[in-house]
Amino acid sequence: MKRMTSVRKYIDIGANLTDQMYQGNYHGSKKHEPDLDVVLARSWAGGLDKIIITGGSVTDSKAALQLAQTDSRLFATVGCHPTRCNEFVENPESYLQDLRTLITENRNKVVALGECGLDYDRLNFCSKEVQLKYFEYQLQLCSEFGLPLFLHCRGAADDLVQVLSRAPKAAGVVHSFDGTEQNLRDILDLGMHIGINGCSLRTVESLEVVMKIPQDKLMIETDCPWCEIKPTHPGFTHVLTKFPSVKKEKYAVGSNNQVKGRNEPVNIVQVLEILAAVRKENIDELAAAIYDNTNKLFFTK
Repeated sequence: MKRMTSVRKYIDIGANLTDQMYQGNYHGSKKHEPDLDVVLARSWAGGLDKIIITGGSVTDSKAALQLAQTDSRLFATVGCHPTRCNEFVENPESYLQDLRTLITENRNKVVALGECGLDYDRLNFCSKEVQLKYFEYQLQLCSEFGLPLFLHCRGAADDLVQVLSRAPKAAGVVHSFDGTEQNLRDILDLGMHIGINGCSLRTVESLEVVMKIPQDKLMIETDCPWCEIKPTHPGFTHVLTKFPSVKKEKYAVGSNNQVKGRNEPVNIVQVLEILAAVRKENIDELAAAIYDNTNKLFFTK
C-alpha cells in the first residue's frame, strides 16, 4: 500500500511572467510559439496555489495586472525597479501618479509595492543617486495604501536598511536575497521577510546564510525566467525533482519539456528541496510554514 504524503501548496512570490521568453522571443529573435498557457498549466499541476507577477515599471506593472486579471490565482506588484528609476526623472509626480492609479484601479490584484529598492551591481543602468531618490520617493505609496514592500537589493544592503529605517515602518520581503549573514540580521531587524530563489543558493557561503533565516521569515520564489538552479550550484545535489528540457530551438509547445535555461514557477519545488536539506527540516512542514508566511504577508487583509 502506498504511503500517503501531504499535498504541498506553493506561492511563487516573484515570477516575471510578462517576459518575452514566454512569448517565444529571446533577445529579439522568435524561437517558438507563445507558451505561457502551458507554463501556467504546469505550474498549477505542480502545486502552485498563487503566483505573484513582478511589476518593474509603469509599463511592466500594467502588463502584469492585465495578466493577473485573467486568473483568480494570479496577482501582481506595482512599482519601479531600481535600474529603471531614470523613468521618474522627467516628471516624478506624474510617474508616481501613474503607479498610484494602477494600484487604485486594481486593488483586488495588487499585493505589494515593488519591485523597488537598490541595485549597486548595475549602476550602468541608473546612478546610485537617482536610485536612492526614487526608491525613497516611491515609499509614500506604501503608507498611502497599506501595502507590503517587494524589495530588490544587490550590493546595497547597508543603504537599503538606512532608507527603510527612515521611512514609516512597513512589512515586506527582500526578494532574491544573496547577502551576508550581517545583511540578513540587519534586514530581519527591520521586521522584513527573506525571499529565496536559485540566485540565493549559488555559493557555499549562501547556503550557510540561508540556514540562519528564521522559519517564520522565510519565503520562496523562482524569479523566472531567470535564477534557475543549475547543476554547477552547490545545492544541486539536494534537488530531487527534475524536469526534462530541450534547447529553445527544438522546443515544441505542448510537449512535456521545459525550455533549457528558462526558469518556470513549477521549478519552485527545487528551491524548497535545497532549503529543507541544508536546514535539516522536514520538507512538508517547511513548505507549510513558508506557505503560511506568504499568505499572512500578501493575502491577509
